[in-house]
Amino acid sequence: MTKIKTKPKNGAVESILDLNANNIWNVEPNTIKTLWESEGDTESFLLCEDKLLNVIRLAFDVVHYNPKDPREQAIYENGEWATFLHCNVSKGWVAIRKRYITKLSDLSYENVSHISEATLLELIDRNFGGGWDSISLAQRDIILTCFDVSTTTLPATRLHMTGGTLDKKVAQGFQVLEIPKGTWIEAIFVKKKEPATKIRLNDDKYDEEGNLRKSPLKDFADDMEGELDDDIDDDKLPNEDIDDDDMDISDEQMDDTFYSSYSEEAKIEDDEELEGLSLDGED
Repeated sequence: MTKIKTKPKNGAVESILDLNANNIWNVEPNTIKTLWESEGDTESFLLCEDKLLNVIRLAFDVVHYNPKDPREQAIYENGEWATFLHCNVSKGWVAIRKRYITKLSDLSYENVSHISEATLLELIDRNFGGGWDSISLAQRDIILTCFDVSTTTLPATRLHMTGGTLDKKVAQGFQVLEIPKGTWIEAIFVKKKEPATKIRLNDDKYDEEGNLRKSPLKDFADDMEGELDDDIDDDKLPNEDIDDDDMDISDEQMDDTFYSSYSEEAKIEDDEELEGLSLDGED
């Protein structure tokens, strides 16, 4: 019987095999090092080692180095990198270092959902203080995939007016960055979008042994198909062959049929009406 591996609760990483594109951003280098070294000799790990390294590369710098080389040893064993032995000894050791988001250009479609509103506003503030319009369209598109953003530029006294735009936005859960522009202020409001709810159908389509359950609708369809087959009696169906010659109608017969439906009275009435008409328009 195949054992079904259950996913860890709350997205926790309990095994090196739990790493994926979503949780890798929240894992620390030393955690990966510990899990790698504790499971590095398992068969399942050996089969997917390269795939795991590709997942780690999403959020980490990954390099292979030779610990016997003094220069490489000084670079990767100075405490900034987490190091562990590659399963394939010929490839040497692996060193990983987390890529931290320190500027707007570090944002990507993969990592933007893992930062907070405060972090985003800090990155915008570091962008030479130019405000929202100073951000490139590509970077704005990345931000807007996970954040609601709105801006306004008003005099300072009006922006901070009681019950004004600032108070309303803060009450709605937005965080604000104020960028002074002379006597005016550009206010950038950001709020993280709610994650889209994924509708899962047929959660119980597998039984306790991991076998696919048969759909009740499939059972119903099979039963109905069987009933329809039983109701149809081949002996009661007409089985006489239709002779093509019986379907042929001669032109003469077609003409007789047409003219037999033509009324002589209708013809006479039509002729009388035509005689009453004058080409010159006279009565």
